[in-house]
Amino acid sequence: MSEVPNEYGRLYIVSTPIGNLEDMTLRALRVLSQVDLIAAEDTRHTGVMLQQYEVNNQLTSYHDHNKEKKAPRLISFLKSGKNVAMVSDAGTPGISDPAFYLVRAAVKEGIEVVPVPGPSAFLAALVVSGLPTDRFVFEGYLPQKQSKRLKKLESLKEEERTIIFYESRHRLKQVIEDILETFGDRQTVLARELTKKFEEVRRGKTSEILTHVSSKGLRGEVVILVAGKPKR
Repeated sequence: MSEVPNEYGRLYIVSTPIGNLEDMTLRALRVLSQVDLIAAEDTRHTGVMLQQYEVNNQLTSYHDHNKEKKAPRLISFLKSGKNVAMVSDAGTPGISDPAFYLVRAAVKEGIEVVPVPGPSAFLAALVVSGLPTDRFVFEGYLPQKQSKRLKKLESLKEEERTIIFYESRHRLKQVIEDILETFGDRQTVLARELTKKFEEVRRGKTSEILTHVSSKGLRGEVVILVAGKPKR
């Protein structure tokens, strides 16, 4: 690896709470206070969060719709010797969000990228699921179109590791139905509102989870975990 120029700033990938504000780390607070700029998916959301911790710093928007235009500006800012912290709306940046695009651009330019670890919804769900944690695969959000979603699920049908998905409440019932149709009635876990007041972790067969989802109007972002295909 070539030596990084001393005049370059650092890009910090800062994890923030997924619900409970007490999960913010001391290091994250220090970094957010000391950097020259904070790049956030939603500046209003992040601004409210920073007020809770009494952190006053400059914010700029960086999200999926402006990443191609904004990333070069942030890279130029970093190359001028300024430090930038990247935060997502919640959890660890780069997990199913546009932070990856900026990180890749920074790496390409020889800019140092520093992780500031913290909460992650899918890891929080995995460790309380009761499913095997030694080997797992994270698939993020499944395709919105059902035909593509079924095709994706079919490609995972033989997977023996624990399979993890993110999903919104609006498509939850349809997604669970597709998982049941493709994978069969496996052990499944539904985790939602993690670390919040109405946290719920529901365990059972896929058909039981489907019944639960169908009978209640669930809120919040959801993590779905499905047992891998049993070994013969």
